[in-house]
Amino acid sequence: MAQTADEQEEVLRLLADPAAYGSAEVRRFDTHAASVFLAGDRALKVKRAVRLPYLDYSTLAKRAEACAAEIEVNRPFAPQLYRGVVAITRERDGSLMIGGQGTPVEWAVEMRRFDETRTLDRLADAGKIDAALADRLARMVATAHARAAVVEAGPWLAALERYVQQDSAVFQANPDLFPPAAVERLGRSSRAALTRVLPLLSVRGERGLVRRGHGDLHLGNVALVDGEPVAFDAIEFAAVIASGDLLYDLAFLIMDLIERGLTAAANIVLNRYLLETRRPEDFDALAALPLFLSLRAAIRAMVTAERAARAAQADRAPIRRAARNYFDLACRLIEPPPPRLVAVGGLSGTGKSALARALAPELPPAPGAVVLRSDVERKARFGGAENERLPAEAYAPPVTAALYSDLAGTARRIVAAGHSAIVDAVYARPHERIAIAAAGAPFRGIFLTADLPTRVARVSGRAADASDADARVARVQEHYDLGEFAEPHWTVLDASGTPEETLARAKAALR
Repeated sequence: MAQTADEQEEVLRLLADPAAYGSAEVRRFDTHAASVFLAGDRALKVKRAVRLPYLDYSTLAKRAEACAAEIEVNRPFAPQLYRGVVAITRERDGSLMIGGQGTPVEWAVEMRRFDETRTLDRLADAGKIDAALADRLARMVATAHARAAVVEAGPWLAALERYVQQDSAVFQANPDLFPPAAVERLGRSSRAALTRVLPLLSVRGERGLVRRGHGDLHLGNVALVDGEPVAFDAIEFAAVIASGDLLYDLAFLIMDLIERGLTAAANIVLNRYLLETRRPEDFDALAALPLFLSLRAAIRAMVTAERAARAAQADRAPIRRAARNYFDLACRLIEPPPPRLVAVGGLSGTGKSALARALAPELPPAPGAVVLRSDVERKARFGGAENERLPAEAYAPPVTAALYSDLAGTARRIVAAGHSAIVDAVYARPHERIAIAAAGAPFRGIFLTADLPTRVARVSGRAADASDADARVARVQEHYDLGEFAEPHWTVLDASGTPEETLARAKAALR
């Protein structure tokens, strides 16, 4: 039997009453589908008695089922936050009680309370999402995805076309907000992109890469808990909406960072995720990333536009601006520019890796280039951790030759998928520079130089780095025969100054 919102208000008044928690201060937050109450170390979340196009919480039984589902779907992401489902009961004297012995009249998800000012959307607003946090964020998602359950790909693949159609319908119904010509072009480009990548996504589904993910992985649904990012509030009301290709789940987070202008952080998230999962087939799946990012932005635009329509007249203007910003982003992301291939070479201590990391967000398409670092890939070949020192035999010439061949092959795979790549390796020998230049896409090589004292000082000051090069290696490399640099498309740059100066020179060379 359906319960009206008015009938649920008595329960919400109880949960807002400090006396229900031993006089603890209570904070309440409402959304269109839930009310959350924070008191002491507890957070109680009640599903609102509503029926929407994409969810139905209109009966007590459905809300109980949704609460149980929320606990289940959030376990891969936040097992430390979700405590269980608690009943709100009607006692014999007619009073309501949290977790009483009477008849359940409502259900709530109980969570461990965290500092609500430490969600990543608020940290982003405060300029506090740095490279280290972006790196930990990607590791968190990779770990959760490894635990996520594999699901049948067919329903999600069919849903993608519906998402495009639903977005277009909302956009077409709001011509004063979304320009009709742009709406038509976005829909046409999205359908064409979906047609192109559908065979690829079907194969990924067969390989178990379509899973029950988070489904709503934006910055507002990630919090720092005990200093580590934790995703919460995964979608529980629709298995298909919560499911998808793992890169589609990740794309929401990347899109949210891009929309906020945090492209460097978005690039770090993509690169660290690829390093953590180490699935070669994900390089092929980069072909679907523009669609995934655009679709996430378009859905966000649609939902935000619908929220604006429900808002009070005085509150609509900023919500409408946000909807238009998401729409404009979706239009930009669906038509990515062509990829580029860049190689950054130089002897140890010239700053190759720092330059590669700084350049990566600058190379379209969003969120920037995939960085292939020879030091990291060499460690992976030998099963070592990034910062674990390798034995001398790991640097034997045949090993290095095979490594460079693999780097070129992976770079070729990335640019074939329509994404840019930066390869970071010494490239001391002419034939190595020639080989990477032939790997595909418009190519540019940058070879960094610095005097020996500068290089020795830099490698001696490294800590927790993937490179094994030390002062001895730097001195040995001083005697390398680098050739005449007659290869086309390679530029030699002085890197003896600051990283900012080197970056400026490299960007000029790339232009």
